[in-house]
Amino acid sequence: MPVLNRAAELQEEITEWRRHIHQNPELLFDVHQTAAFVESKLKEFGCDEVVTGLGRTGVVGIIRGNGGDGTTIGLRADMDALPITETSGVPHASVTAGKMHACGHDGHTAMLLGAAKYLAETRNFSGSVAVIFQPAEEGGGGGNEMVKDGMMERFGIEKVFGMHNMPGLPVGAFATRSGAIMAGTAEFTITITGKGGHAAMPNTTIDPIVITSHIVTGLQTIASRNLDPVQSLVISVTKFHAGDAYNVIPETAEIAGTVRTLKAEVAEQAEQRIRELVEGIAVAHGATAAIKYDVNYPVTYNHAEETEFATGIARDIAGDAQVEGSVNPVMGGEDFSYMLEARPGSFIFIGNGDTANLHHPKYDFNDEIIPHGVSYWVKLAETALVR
Repeated sequence: MPVLNRAAELQEEITEWRRHIHQNPELLFDVHQTAAFVESKLKEFGCDEVVTGLGRTGVVGIIRGNGGDGTTIGLRADMDALPITETSGVPHASVTAGKMHACGHDGHTAMLLGAAKYLAETRNFSGSVAVIFQPAEEGGGGGNEMVKDGMMERFGIEKVFGMHNMPGLPVGAFATRSGAIMAGTAEFTITITGKGGHAAMPNTTIDPIVITSHIVTGLQTIASRNLDPVQSLVISVTKFHAGDAYNVIPETAEIAGTVRTLKAEVAEQAEQRIRELVEGIAVAHGATAAIKYDVNYPVTYNHAEETEFATGIARDIAGDAQVEGSVNPVMGGEDFSYMLEARPGSFIFIGNGDTANLHHPKYDFNDEIIPHGVSYWVKLAETALVR
């Protein structure tokens, strides 16, 4: 089955929705305007139930098929933007300084709205579809908040599916894999306290900048020398702050960064070694270390049966040559992981074409992929809920 004719017909309308959302980005749980837009559209489509305020500002629409009671599956999109100043130069660029949809959540929301409109029109399935619009994917754990709010139980959701655009993957193409597809994440902040003094007399100081520099280098040996080479681990230091004068060695230095892994046991090993290495280097130089370590999103783990099913749907839409069923995992994090811990399901990438990368100020969601995404959602729902 190629792209649905109806999905192609709806592309212009869905594009208008997408660009409206793009122009009005909101962060984390503060997606009130976007959630209200989603709510109004779902009600306009004639969804049987529209519930707001789940996971603080999430929205769920229920569409019941013509086949009466039965299975309920969940289809999820994210609504929040990023604290980035947009430089894309497109006519529909963000009108809010310092905020932009740099990850394509505007497109995810618009495509799922398009699928909801189609499914509400046709209802060519048995059971129910729950269209899930969640806040705060970008660091707030909105998916977890919706799960903790009892979303799965309240709507009887038995399986759940997600989709994310991928720059570099051709338009019309899909990619997924069974097992770990995106990384578990953690963040650390390390503060080294030494002894400040005059920069011309370093012998009278305990220089926290030198010590912290050793730590930055040492952290890179955890992946290269402590971990099994066939495992995956990324430790990136992304902040380094110390001092504010040319001639003063400061008292403290601070670094921060992120840890990405594909297995829980590797995550535990990484945290242990980070703590041991930091404290050891600090003590060896006569300084003290304070470590703040926060475990964030778990690994996004695709269930085998549901991934095989989703891959088949993608092949029906795009053809075998356009679907990669064993794509390499991505070391980015994704809070759809919480929904996959709560229910079996699968997460898939859809090609965004040759565009700027995610989280880049020049990024823009490619509206040409809208019919492909809508067709995927519709085919998945209708096939999973065969009448």
